[in-house]
Amino acid sequence: MAQAELFGQDIPMFHLSAFWARCLVGLLAFVCFTNSYNGNFVFDDSEAIINNKDIRGETPLSDLWLHDFWGTKLSSNASHKSYRPLTVLTFRMNYSIAGGLHPPGFHLVNILLHCIVSVLMLNVFTKLFGGISYNNNNRGKRAISFPKASLLAALLFAVHPVHTECVAGIVGRADLLCALSVVLSFLGYCKSLPGTSTVGFSSVIWVLCSVFLGAVAMLCKEQGITVLGLNAVFDAFVICKLNILELVQSVLRRDKTSENNTFHNKGLFSRVGILASGGICVLYIRWRIMGTGPPAFTDVDNPASFADSLLVRVINYNYYYSLNGWLLLCPWWLCFDWSMGCIPLISALNDGRIIALVALWFCLIGLGYHALCSKDDQKRRILTLGLGFLIIPFLPASNLFFRVGFVVAERVLYLPSIGYCVLLSYGYSKLCGQVKNKQLLAVAMLGLLAINVGRCIFRSNQWKSEELLFKSALPVCPLNAKVHYNVGKNLADRGHQRDAIQYYREAIRLNPKYVHAMNNLGNILKERDELQEAEELLSKAVSIQPDFSAAWMNLGIVQNSLKQFDDAEKSYLTAIKYRKKYPDCYYNLGRLYADLNRYIDALNAWRNATFLKPEHSLAWNNMIILLDNTGNLDQAEAVGREALRLLPNDHSLMFSLANVLGKAEKYKESEGLFLKAVIANPSSASYHGNLAVLYHRWGNLDLAKKHYEISMKLDPSATGTKENYSLLKRKLDQLQKRTRV
Repeated sequence: MAQAELFGQDIPMFHLSAFWARCLVGLLAFVCFTNSYNGNFVFDDSEAIINNKDIRGETPLSDLWLHDFWGTKLSSNASHKSYRPLTVLTFRMNYSIAGGLHPPGFHLVNILLHCIVSVLMLNVFTKLFGGISYNNNNRGKRAISFPKASLLAALLFAVHPVHTECVAGIVGRADLLCALSVVLSFLGYCKSLPGTSTVGFSSVIWVLCSVFLGAVAMLCKEQGITVLGLNAVFDAFVICKLNILELVQSVLRRDKTSENNTFHNKGLFSRVGILASGGICVLYIRWRIMGTGPPAFTDVDNPASFADSLLVRVINYNYYYSLNGWLLLCPWWLCFDWSMGCIPLISALNDGRIIALVALWFCLIGLGYHALCSKDDQKRRILTLGLGFLIIPFLPASNLFFRVGFVVAERVLYLPSIGYCVLLSYGYSKLCGQVKNKQLLAVAMLGLLAINVGRCIFRSNQWKSEELLFKSALPVCPLNAKVHYNVGKNLADRGHQRDAIQYYREAIRLNPKYVHAMNNLGNILKERDELQEAEELLSKAVSIQPDFSAAWMNLGIVQNSLKQFDDAEKSYLTAIKYRKKYPDCYYNLGRLYADLNRYIDALNAWRNATFLKPEHSLAWNNMIILLDNTGNLDQAEAVGREALRLLPNDHSLMFSLANVLGKAEKYKESEGLFLKAVIANPSSASYHGNLAVLYHRWGNLDLAKKHYEISMKLDPSATGTKENYSLLKRKLDQLQKRTRV
């Protein structure tokens, strides 16, 4: 294609060869997000990666195909139903190659994926704006270059700040892998179309390849299947030149002659038939694997979908669409979570926010009319695909087909931003064609790109830690209870309990039914011995959500501290009722029984805890100590040896078993365990003190004296050690007197 025929030649931009254009786009994409390389695991990364056994290889590789994105069985009622096994597989590969959960390796893959997708977008935009151009270089050879509009759109895509969540947040890899497969599927489908070198059977192969890549995209993230719709739209409206207005007019006139019908089949029906058949098969297989039950969401996740009035639901859904559009136009107010009151519902027609959804539909209808009815092939081609990429990938998040678990999610805009970049580049190109002084327009576009780069760098830095990320959301969504909850939780994890209490209280004020905030606040108040308020909060939490097992267990701990033993036992048993495999609850139940001198019940509870969680050190220790204190030394020794076989490096177990062996007069073995425990934890006064007692019994008085003195130095207030040391000194004095005599 001659260069003069290419769209966007009025754009004030230097011609770059294809190689340098790819380098520029890839470099800018890398610069925007490279500072997220040394970030931590944040927000959803905890559940999807840190706590996901599928990542660490604790489950067979085949189970990845039966679990959801978070490692839960798809058949479970608790499953989120997000089926992304290929994304989880890449996390597992990251873990295996790095030898553990090392964030830099995970972040690097995300950054590189965004760079690759951004570079491939040059080819996608070229399909939309026009063909490759050829220019003579300094040596007289023809150099390949992309259309200016394609380069501009690719640059806009590479530096769009709304992509930060996908790139800087590791769980965003699902969107990146999905986008990569979608782009490859679209480019593959383009090779099957008329006007390319492929004909006949080769064309069918490329369509099948496109369907396969669409299935791969869906196995990375659900919205990937929408690429099949994009391919069909591109084929019908661009390649086969379907003009809706003329088609309707011909039907109304009942004019079926080829002269008046601008639609040309060109094998469209066979290609779309393959796309439709493949899509139906893929969706059916996914449906069978996932099960028929939809994921369970609550009104705090998506309040509009729980509104009783259909009108309220429709208005708020459309308002959410306008907010997504605004994030593409002006990605300045970005937030990791937009739920829980961040966006109050529109409940009346006099709400001023309705103007936003009216403006949205005014723009979409206008663009849609020109896209589908324009007689200008180039205009129809660009606008149709711009709107197609903008709308079709967004449909799974639109609440039209099923309820989604969010209000606004920046990550779902990764693919729709392709359409935004097309439309913006088209409008900018048209403006450049009508304005004589293009320097001002060039400065404006360079300014926009520079601002976006700076915004990406700043925003990706906020994703480096949970503290920065959560606090960045406070000015954006001050009404979001989850934002305050996450800030409070982060503060509590770092030991700032007083500040955490304030944020938890604010979260509960904003959402009086926020049971997780009540549970966490109750825990902090329990640790601060503010037991009455803690009991009230936890009781309220379980009354709101009766199956909240963690709150029941914590309520039991508080009731135990308040000497309400019967109520505490009921709370523990209720927690176990709703969560059968709850080792921590069995451990606390055992402590209650031990306090009540119900030793058999205590041992059974702790045994259940170790059965469910073999690495539960506290439960093992309590069993050993209880058996030791009740004089069952043989059983205590057997339990201690069993525990150490499972946890050979646990110094607390070494210490407990060493005490038992010392009482059984197995001094040598006891000494060995004590010394190992002391080496593992040399600052423990009790370790040195009990080792001194062993030497005292054994008759190694000098060593006993040494470790008594170390123990008293570490803990001067230990009265038992002082008494034993006094006894030892008297004994040593007596020995010295006898020696003199």
